[in-house]
Amino acid sequence: MIDISSKKPTKRKAVAEGRIFIPADIIKKIKEKKIPKGDVLKTAEIAGLFAFKNTVFTIPHCHPVKITKGEISFTVGKESITVKSVVEGIDRTGFEMEALNGVATALLTIYDMCKVYGYKMEISEIRLIKKTGGKSAI
Repeated sequence: MIDISSKKPTKRKAVAEGRIFIPADIIKKIKEKKIPKGDVLKTAEIAGLFAFKNTVFTIPHCHPVKITKGEISFTVGKESITVKSVVEGIDRTGFEMEALNGVATALLTIYDMCKVYGYKMEISEIRLIKKTGGKSAI
């Protein structure tokens, strides 16, 4: 890991999103909460929140950070679900990896819970939307 000891702690925020393309009949089952493994969006939300907190254990060069706020939200379309994550905190390094990890894990959870109906799903478009705080804000 790089040395961040000389950096000053500042308020930071990262926003990420990604999408999973799913056949319309499976989207209908998700909306009606008829997926055998349970409530897909609630489970994916919880998985994303756990992912925020555990990024340091899965991405080797990430520093532990002090998250003060994190949320996962969903936009359900006709044949896709967009996952958005927002992670905030005060620390010496940004929260972009936590936000991206939250999105990726939520998307993988949706995939896992819906694969009983087949594998015609595609995860894509995972990206950092916004990063504030520190010297490399976007």
